[in-house]
Amino acid sequence: MDSIIFDVDGTLWDSTAVCAEAWNTVLCQEEPALPPVTAQKLKSLFGKPLPEIASILFSGESRQRQLTLVDACCQAEHQALLQKGAPLYPALEKTLETLGKSYRLFIVSNSQAGYIEVFLQASGLSRLFEGHLCAGDTGKPKGDNIRTVMERYRLTSSVYVGDTMGDFQAARQAGIPFVFAAYGFGQVPYPDYTIHSPEDLLNIF
Repeated sequence: MDSIIFDVDGTLWDSTAVCAEAWNTVLCQEEPALPPVTAQKLKSLFGKPLPEIASILFSGESRQRQLTLVDACCQAEHQALLQKGAPLYPALEKTLETLGKSYRLFIVSNSQAGYIEVFLQASGLSRLFEGHLCAGDTGKPKGDNIRTVMERYRLTSSVYVGDTMGDFQAARQAGIPFVFAAYGFGQVPYPDYTIHSPEDLLNIF
């Protein structure tokens, strides 16, 4: 194994409370009749492609309006996260520093363009990751983006760490093993490995 590729939300940090607050600020201004978004609701949605999240939350709006609203929400969340940050999972930085001595580390997410950069800046962890890619950068599914990262950086034996069924399916599509972060937002019945904190990765690799 030469590399570990990570998801972000539910795997490296939990930004849902900060994001929900930012999204609700936008919705109060733009569509006050819409119900507020909760952190728990975002936990059930994060990991899905952004247009799908928009269609679920703003189902009564036109497609163009859904995309406009979710884009405004994302811009607001970027600002909020840069100002406030969000909780990293326990021992994450120490774990990544240790793993980085033996493996090359990357991020692949279904997020909007700019979100991974916000995470890296807000968390102060940019020095630990060699590269990243997201759906907002390419318009492609996560499995394709995992393969792109592997090809771009000439990785021959990667694993993917994530917390949702979508992450599991993306790893399968990319043809690499999957590590399920059980402390995150989703459920995966038959992962290759399961961890209950980031530090558990040190017991696997």
